[in-house]
Amino acid sequence: MNLHRDILRLAVPSILANITVPLVGMVDIAVAGHLGASGGLGAAALIGGISIGTMLFDMLYWNFGFLRGGTGGLTAQAYGRHRAGVAEAEADIAVTLKRALGIAFGSGLALIALQWVVVQVAFLLVECSSEVQTLATQYFYIRIWAAPATLSLFAFKGWFIGMQDTVRPMICDLLVNATNILLSIGLAFGYAGLPALGFAGVAWGTLIAQWTGFLYASLAVRFRYGWVLKHARQGGHAAGFREFFVLNRDLFFRSVCMIAVYIGFTMISARYGDMMLAVGAILMKLLMIFSYFTDGFAYAGEALTGRFIGERSPDGVRTTIRQTFLWCLGVTALFLLVYGVGGVPLLRLMTSDPSVVDAGREFIPWLLLMPFIGCPAFTWDGIFMGATASKDLRNSTVWCVVGFFGVWFAGIGLLRAVRGTVPETLAIHLLMAAYFTHLLVRAAYLTLRWRKAIPYA
Repeated sequence: MNLHRDILRLAVPSILANITVPLVGMVDIAVAGHLGASGGLGAAALIGGISIGTMLFDMLYWNFGFLRGGTGGLTAQAYGRHRAGVAEAEADIAVTLKRALGIAFGSGLALIALQWVVVQVAFLLVECSSEVQTLATQYFYIRIWAAPATLSLFAFKGWFIGMQDTVRPMICDLLVNATNILLSIGLAFGYAGLPALGFAGVAWGTLIAQWTGFLYASLAVRFRYGWVLKHARQGGHAAGFREFFVLNRDLFFRSVCMIAVYIGFTMISARYGDMMLAVGAILMKLLMIFSYFTDGFAYAGEALTGRFIGERSPDGVRTTIRQTFLWCLGVTALFLLVYGVGGVPLLRLMTSDPSVVDAGREFIPWLLLMPFIGCPAFTWDGIFMGATASKDLRNSTVWCVVGFFGVWFAGIGLLRAVRGTVPETLAIHLLMAAYFTHLLVRAAYLTLRWRKAIPYA
């Protein structure tokens, strides 16, 4: 069985859309960096404000990652059953979307109601300068009003991928991200007749873009998948609800573990001053560029694995796994070149502040580890998601947290015992080592478990 064409058909639209995701973060940081060059606040403080403000949303939204992954896996398997001629499969497809959107929109409204509490609790845990805290709070109170739209887009994206349709989420992501970039720049600097809102313009651009995407996704379901609206009125089977609950419970705990690592990274870097916080934020954005490329193939692996499990096709499952990894290895080779040649130019693209660029140069070699370690971690994520192997996904991230914080606390304790004080740059090197440990643990655990966890493998 040759699935290369199907993998590319599913992966390429996702990659094209995903390319714009890090661009949004890079543009947000670049806007802040250039505002700092011409405004009253330093670039490091403004970049830190964006980083901490974004981190607050990561703390919230990543807990709802199950809305994408769980919805995608269940929908892909229902799609496979539909192809195999199972009569109830269409209703299962529709009810999965209905349940996911209900949770998403209701949760978004709850987050809006609790916004003040979230900020107060967050800054009990996050250490940063008063300038950064003020900027991050301003960013949060504007962007939080997009919460129902943002969480609903998680559900829409997972559902479209499960339906073997990556074109609709591509269009949605491109629309959201292009709107975000244009409005963030326009509203920050007052271009094209827009009001010059400064730092707040970045948050307003994101807010408007998220609701624009929600409108598009709703219309796409209405006009391309109109039959869903008829079936969604059905209540669904109790067994289907239990499966939905158990899957999403496991994926919720997985999200909590993942956000613990990423929030831990930002919180630790913030302890070493605005400069190291800015450098850490930029490094993380550059590392994530690789993940957004591999995620395109991971989504393809998710959609096809779920479909072939629904069709009860062992050959399809095994071929999907093998050929998805081949494509991700190609991405690995590409990014060794990108990071090896383009490290310093990428830093300069992120900020015009020479002090931030100079501070970031020392950490560029860490970028070269990402393709080697990230490839198996991200690829297995997609395949396990399509198989709805939620228990193993949950357990892998529990061990990730142990690996990340174990390396950090053991390393910082040893350095303090040997050196007395730990220089800022050495601390960030240790933090990068802890980050790559978490990826390595994740990849190793899923590699050891795949034959037992994935049906028909």
